[in-house]
Amino acid sequence: MRAAEHIIVLAGAGLSAASGIPTFRDGGGMWRSLDPTSLATPEAFAANPSLVWQFYHYRRTKALAARPNAAHDIIAKLSIPTYLKKVAPNAKSFHLITQNIDGLSSMALESLLEKTHAVDAPEGVSIPKASIVEMHGRLFDVKCTECGSCQEDRSPALCPALSGADDTFQNYQDAGTHEIKIPESDLPRCVECGALARPGVVWFGEIPHHMDKINELVLKADMILVVGTSSTVCPASTFASGVKEHGGKVAIFNVEPSGEDEEADFVFAGRCETVLPDLFPELDD
Repeated sequence: MRAAEHIIVLAGAGLSAASGIPTFRDGGGMWRSLDPTSLATPEAFAANPSLVWQFYHYRRTKALAARPNAAHDIIAKLSIPTYLKKVAPNAKSFHLITQNIDGLSSMALESLLEKTHAVDAPEGVSIPKASIVEMHGRLFDVKCTECGSCQEDRSPALCPALSGADDTFQNYQDAGTHEIKIPESDLPRCVECGALARPGVVWFGEIPHHMDKINELVLKADMILVVGTSSTVCPASTFASGVKEHGGKVAIFNVEPSGEDEEADFVFAGRCETVLPDLFPELDD
């Protein structure tokens, strides 16, 4: 870190686990006896928009109740030049590339900026507010399936039918065996044209956002911290090796072994909300 000039963090679901956000893929979890990864596809939405919207309504509810944890806070501090210089005195840029859609990293940075009023970065260092790249979109964005309009909506329930389905499912021991079918007309609609809306996130089979920028960051980076991800999903699974190929260093932070461990320069086993603060005591204030 002290030698690095261009640092990136790649974050996955493990970053938000301590905040109460389920790690469906990494943890092998289920939702209503269903595999959540099978619902996060365009095909699943086309076949059953009611079921997919109920899944994302659940995820929105969990994210609305969540708050950033200590790992989010450490990464947010690394985004602020005055903090970053404490652990990386030669740093010229820092970026977080996150696969998470919960918005907790942005919340942590915004809170820190309010406390420190650190708006202006020294010459040659990237501005903090531009340091987060949300490659899989944002959970609270609602996107039209017809006109493409995308609006942020942090309402607890986007429509009465989704809230009602939640109440019904509380009466079942195994909710996955009993599907609540919401008519398409009662699902979230576009505020611009009235067509069916979808979650504004990147599903399996879709191209992640900001890939041109991400590729530039990976090519330039001489240090990558891989935090809370199993590194199994492309293209994110290639970022560490991309940094390694041009002589950069790789540090992995994960509870379980990942596919990138053997190629990493440093591997830290444990929960990132514990390991990251221990590794960077200079940032504890």
